[in-house]
Amino acid sequence: MDKIVIEPRRLSVLAFSLLFAYLLSFVFEGQVFYSLTDYFKISSTTFIFTAIIAHFVGLFGCGFFLKTARAAKIVMLYGIGLSFVGSIPFFFSGFLWTVSLIVCALASGCAVAAWGYFLKSCTPRNERIKTCADVLIYSNIVMILINLTAIYLSPLIGLGLSILVLLLAGVVTALLPTTEELPAGVSDTVVYPNLRAPMLYLILFVVIITINSGLMYQVFNPAFKYLTWLTSWYWAVPYIVALIIMRNLPGKVKRSYFLYVGMAMIMASFIAFMFLDRSAASYLVVDTLMLGACGIFDLFWWSIIGEMLDYTGNPVKIFGIGLSANVFGVLLGGLLGSSITLLNISSANVAVIALTVICITLAILPLLNRHLVMLLSNHTYLMAYASMEEKQQRNIINTAKTLDLLTNREQDVLRLILGGKTNKAIAAELVISENTVKTHVKNIYSKYGVSSRAEIISTLLKNE
Repeated sequence: MDKIVIEPRRLSVLAFSLLFAYLLSFVFEGQVFYSLTDYFKISSTTFIFTAIIAHFVGLFGCGFFLKTARAAKIVMLYGIGLSFVGSIPFFFSGFLWTVSLIVCALASGCAVAAWGYFLKSCTPRNERIKTCADVLIYSNIVMILINLTAIYLSPLIGLGLSILVLLLAGVVTALLPTTEELPAGVSDTVVYPNLRAPMLYLILFVVIITINSGLMYQVFNPAFKYLTWLTSWYWAVPYIVALIIMRNLPGKVKRSYFLYVGMAMIMASFIAFMFLDRSAASYLVVDTLMLGACGIFDLFWWSIIGEMLDYTGNPVKIFGIGLSANVFGVLLGGLLGSSITLLNISSANVAVIALTVICITLAILPLLNRHLVMLLSNHTYLMAYASMEEKQQRNIINTAKTLDLLTNREQDVLRLILGGKTNKAIAAELVISENTVKTHVKNIYSKYGVSSRAEIISTLLKNE
């Protein structure tokens, strides 16, 4: 009997979707947790913020310790195991809940960050936006099913189902291939050194735009809480629909335009919340606008982070820090929303706060776009160069016009720059000191009349 082999991309999507569904339905402000606090008559506020902080620590810190695919796989399995153990006390009253929730949130945060390695290794570069869309779509569908179980059957049954999903995530994770097991044609890409500026702008963008998500949790949801029959299933539907639309857009369509559409939708949702009543029809309008926008934004920055993984030897760190920005934004928005609730601020003032956040985001977006365009277009050039034969590579260097001829050693250094090598890597390959490499690079810049790696890469390769 032939052995059934699941494509690595599909396997990684399944593993993460199940893990993320557990996280969304229970640990991270999930409906299962809220149902349990109602069932045991316990206040949820302190627990929720504790979980968000612990999850942030897990996401942000995990990548500083993981260096290999095997280590990432081990951390995912241990994270799932600890989350399983930490979930058991929630079948009983509030005893050990705080400690258990910290364990679950921290462990699941590490497991989620560790999956960044498999997003890079199991998904070809041109399909990462599909992988990101798939995991967000599938995890939210499973989350809806768990939520309905917790609300209409029993919170304890919902908890049991979320734990079952977590265990299935562990089984699938055990099947994930590490680097040594990957099929032919899948390999690590070159290390690209200039991530700091675009990553910083992306994090700033994610944190600020996600503040509105935190406001949504603390302001929108309580306002429509009595519509349990509707909010229990419809809440994430616009999010899923937006993801499906964005995932299947034709390649020629510029997705960046949809960011402005998303911002307009968020503005409209807060304005609608200000003027409409708290009926079911109003909820449909407000939730559709807000969650549809969230789907647009989430796929944007998830897919950008997926692209950025090609520039680093530590994808866990980049992926974890990127997602931690989202969690930090939710935390800020949640604290802001709680303050609004305590101070009894009117819905009109809430809308003003939200619109101010959008204005700040609009100011950041052009800067973010400029850095991302430079980074990703340079990467396209580098990949085109890497796919050429050595003779073609040398022809590019030899035929490009310079103010002065390059020496043989400068040609070698330039060839390695175009291959995406850092100064340290060039020094090691040419068996010279890093200071000598810096001198050659300075001379090359001078002869081409440029001032950075990005400029010289663009100058030499864009016409190719």
